[in-house]
Amino acid sequence: MVRAKLCFALPKGRKVRDVPLPSSVARAIRQYMEQFAPVPVTLPWDDPTPAETPVESKHRRPRTYSLLVTGRERKAINRNYFNSYVWKPALATAGVIAPLDEGSTDGARVWEPSREHGFHALRHFYASEELEAGESVVSLARWLGHSDPGFTLRKYSHFLPRAGARGSAAIDAIFA
Repeated sequence: MVRAKLCFALPKGRKVRDVPLPSSVARAIRQYMEQFAPVPVTLPWDDPTPAETPVESKHRRPRTYSLLVTGRERKAINRNYFNSYVWKPALATAGVIAPLDEGSTDGARVWEPSREHGFHALRHFYASEELEAGESVVSLARWLGHSDPGFTLRKYSHFLPRAGARGSAAIDAIFA
């Protein structure tokens, strides 16, 4: 979002990354695409304001991408819409967060604020699961777009509730 308008842009940190895709996820995506074909969507690149120079014009030209997930109108999804009408209702249905208070007189959908239950929590889930499975911190840092694997370890090590269990099991196996 730039000045309340959707546009295409590189992710946070303006970094492009390649992340390995497990075959099970590839299968699920193919099945999804059979049911819901990707939709070509054209949006401005990086900034929707009119360009002031030829260089800006070149870099801000609209771009079209085929999106796997779109809104009801088959257009790009505003993250605030997704959060209020898709993500938070799913969490409430699953019992993770309290349901929406429907007593609001102005029609606003205000969910209990919670960083740990935001959509970004999936990134933390991915990182902690990869670390718990024994993936290299160096690889995970690259996939997450971190330049320093030490940052990755400091940021995500507290998401390892079973950290240390493998070491104890290894010693138990020696003395069993």
